[in-house]
Amino acid sequence: MRKAAFHNLGCKVNSYETEAMQQLLEEAGYRIVPFGEEADVCIINTCSVTNVADKKSRQMLHRAKKQNPDAVVVAAGCYAQAAGEALFEDSAVDLVIGNNKKKDLPAILERYFADRSQNREIADISGEREYERLHISRAAEHTRAFMKVQDGCNQFCSYCIIPYTRGRVRSRMLSEAVREAEELAAAGYKEIVLTGIHLSSYGTDLHACGKGEEPADLLSLVTRLDEIPGIERIRLGSLEPRIITREFAGALACLRTVCPHFHLSLQSGCGATLKRMNRHYTPEEYRERCGILREAFENPAITTDVIAGFPGETEEEFRETMAFVEEIGFYEMHVFKYSKRAGTRAAGMEGQVPEPVKAQRSNELLALGGRLSGVYRRSFLGREEEVLLEEETALNGKAYMAGHTRQYVKAAVPYREGLKNQTVRGTFSHFLDGETLFLEENGGR
Repeated sequence: MRKAAFHNLGCKVNSYETEAMQQLLEEAGYRIVPFGEEADVCIINTCSVTNVADKKSRQMLHRAKKQNPDAVVVAAGCYAQAAGEALFEDSAVDLVIGNNKKKDLPAILERYFADRSQNREIADISGEREYERLHISRAAEHTRAFMKVQDGCNQFCSYCIIPYTRGRVRSRMLSEAVREAEELAAAGYKEIVLTGIHLSSYGTDLHACGKGEEPADLLSLVTRLDEIPGIERIRLGSLEPRIITREFAGALACLRTVCPHFHLSLQSGCGATLKRMNRHYTPEEYRERCGILREAFENPAITTDVIAGFPGETEEEFRETMAFVEEIGFYEMHVFKYSKRAGTRAAGMEGQVPEPVKAQRSNELLALGGRLSGVYRRSFLGREEEVLLEEETALNGKAYMAGHTRQYVKAAVPYREGLKNQTVRGTFSHFLDGETLFLEENGGR
């Protein structure tokens, strides 16, 4: 029995694919061991979203070879796709598997063990039109399962390499997504998180290519998943603002499982900067979409991403973003300092912002985000909510069971046996620490 170790880098889509590859090898007779232990095969699912991600991918590949010099070190995923020929010259890497080839991992490994010269499995991702059929029956978390339903992106934002490493939009058949969700529900998972590279585009290719056995878009997928017994919550991954219409939000609000937690990518609150980024909306349109969500849902959690120091961003433009962020009142923000990515249009733009300025702007955004997050969390004091309990934790020397509300606000109750993966209801009375609310229980389901 060969032993295999995995290490994942990057996004939730990568995490899903890593779990799916692990389960494929288990089915093929491999024994999965923790990364760092002795193994016959070490698979690194790499990331290439920034130059820093590329560097981390290279470092992890070299670390795997150093820890297991006799193991077959496999570079899989986005960096493997982007680096191309350069990876074949790296002595730490034995086998390179690009995107849309992960489903074939067991067969690729068998061919490699039979003939070590077969060390390249990279497709022309721009020409791929079929969704890669990966499947999971369990997830690393015990209460929440991430489920990939879409791959690729057609947006071509000026800073982003992902359309070149992931290819064009490809969607999972609705029936296949439903089948996996039913299996996860039967295995005890109460929350499903839908993920994709550009989730809002789910289904657009099925219509265009005539591949769908029935009309499919994101709303029809969520509506179908809402009917599955055992699933209590459906959480949506990152969405484009343009998908939020009154019809879309109103339909979601009528479903029993949909969580009022929406991650709408912003990147900048300045119209001129958004235009240079090739983002296809204005601040005014973004503001309108947030208003629609707040009309359809009571106190929804709206989270976002913001890039600090994009090429050409003046101090005045940055101040526009700061004012816009404060006006919207996000629950949480992921703040990124702009990082040049070779192969993107933004890398060659004039007006590259100096690193110290990017750092200062990033720090200001982080501080503002922290303050806004506190305001949102405090709005839950005195409110009755439900919490899905996930893990035991210690706070102030006492044992608690912690979990999250539907809005993904962290909360806890006193520890007792049998609470894991249970939903409890109650009223929030005070904070146990800077972000965890205490729930005074009044019953469960």
